[in-house]
Amino acid sequence: MNVAQRIEKTIAGMPDGAVFKYQELGIAATEYGAAAKAMERLKKKGVVDSASAGVFYKPKKTLFGTLKPSEEELIKPYLYENNQRIAYITGTALYNRMGLTTQVPQNISIASRDKRIVTRIGNIQVRAVKSYADVTDDNFTILEILDAIKDLKIIPDVDRNRAVENLLRQLTNVSDKASLVKLALKYPPRVRALTGALLEQLNETAIAAPLRKSINPLSAYSYGISAEALPSCTNWNIV
Repeated sequence: MNVAQRIEKTIAGMPDGAVFKYQELGIAATEYGAAAKAMERLKKKGVVDSASAGVFYKPKKTLFGTLKPSEEELIKPYLYENNQRIAYITGTALYNRMGLTTQVPQNISIASRDKRIVTRIGNIQVRAVKSYADVTDDNFTILEILDAIKDLKIIPDVDRNRAVENLLRQLTNVSDKASLVKLALKYPPRVRALTGALLEQLNETAIAAPLRKSINPLSAYSYGISAEALPSCTNWNIV
């Protein structure tokens, strides 16, 4: 079975709407030239289409014609390298998904520790942000929460007191709070302080102890959160 036949068989086994890169076609580095020609032929047949340079998708066929995946689906291949997660979506797109803002961004930010991911997908410009830790499938949801805590003051149209309720719910669902604290220690002091206050509000004072030790007890952290929304904030000098 030659390269083109192997690629066609692999794509045939993918679900409609799948988004993929060359790396997911099971080809060797020496076969990329032949693979590029095979993909061009499949594009002409309408079997696949290009999302951006080196990223393809299998159009979803419906009664109303073929559908292109959403921008977020088209971005997913950029979040992985060799089938390992290396990045996650952050910024306003993330905070909209979390329910912290109703604004829909024109651009999407992707956070990664070592890889700078910049591209354009349709009308969406993807820009790179450096993550505070190496990104994995096990920790990216925690990093998302910590980013929301970091950016709470600048999230568009956010109601900070209601956001506290949201963040408390998010933290309640984190099963490994010890890992949460270890990751929070990599963030700026204001993030450590608010994370500690949120954990204390959830009666996780002992787990939050390393965060308290890491911040200056004489420093104050301005978030604009009321003591009614987060009673524990006064214990962490959050105003």
